[in-house]
Amino acid sequence: MNMRQKWLAALTAAVLLVGGCSGNNAGQDAQQAQRQEERNEQALTAKRSEGQTAQRRTPNLAGGKESKVREPHPMTLAELHMHYPTTFRLNGPLDKRQVSLTFDDGPDTVFTPKVLDVLKQHNVKATFFLIGNRIEAHPEIVKRIIREGHEVGNHSYSHPNLPKLKPNQFHAEVLRTQDLIARHSGYRPKFIRPPYGAINEEQVKWLASQGFTMVNWNVDSLDWKGLTADQVADNVLSNIRHGSIILQHSAGGHGEDLSGSVQALPKIIKKLKEDGVSFVTVSELLQLPKGFKGAGTKTAPVK
Repeated sequence: MNMRQKWLAALTAAVLLVGGCSGNNAGQDAQQAQRQEERNEQALTAKRSEGQTAQRRTPNLAGGKESKVREPHPMTLAELHMHYPTTFRLNGPLDKRQVSLTFDDGPDTVFTPKVLDVLKQHNVKATFFLIGNRIEAHPEIVKRIIREGHEVGNHSYSHPNLPKLKPNQFHAEVLRTQDLIARHSGYRPKFIRPPYGAINEEQVKWLASQGFTMVNWNVDSLDWKGLTADQVADNVLSNIRHGSIILQHSAGGHGEDLSGSVQALPKIIKKLKEDGVSFVTVSELLQLPKGFKGAGTKTAPVK
């Protein structure tokens, strides 16, 4: 082999060596990126699993998810309000710059604490309509709701579709939840909100005979649809007026995501405060006692 051939052979070997090293580095980088992606995916899966496990510890809604049950009723909410204006309420006085934030379906350990965190941060009091079997599952959350100055209302024991129940089943759903709330709050709520907003006229009459005021809403955030924060905030702010009762949720059916509702809260609160609107509880808005002390529903009122 002459000098020229030796030089070409040496150059070729050097190129191959450099290329091999570069290829090895690229391969190592790709392997590291793949391992990091796998670790990220494992962490995300673990986080999802933790949230799903927490939701499973909360009893599910007996009547089904909100998105599957909302349906026309024999008598519309507006008709019930027209026939029973002092018993079936959709809003408060129109002459005061006040609104009420209300949260259904709690308590749970996923979304209810986040809602409470936002309310505490912004010094806002709200009304929580609680489900009896979830009170049994998470009494510590109920105690926090009361401790932080919010009020609670009855939202049935298992969240069934009330018009489908027999009278004795309906009565039990209401009264059992009254006992549970009284155990943790010291009073029996005067307010009740039927699950899904669904109730028939005979049930309204019975509730009125027991001293209840039915509180539905006139501003629906539609957060139960799994909307984004901007969508929830727009649904509320575009429909608000003086005396509005706003419907949001502090828990949902298994698998439902209310992150958008929680994230919308600061925007809703900030905008309305800037407009000079104050947030009050339902009892303040409707100028009624929040509940009754004692064994029955018609004893001494609690302001």
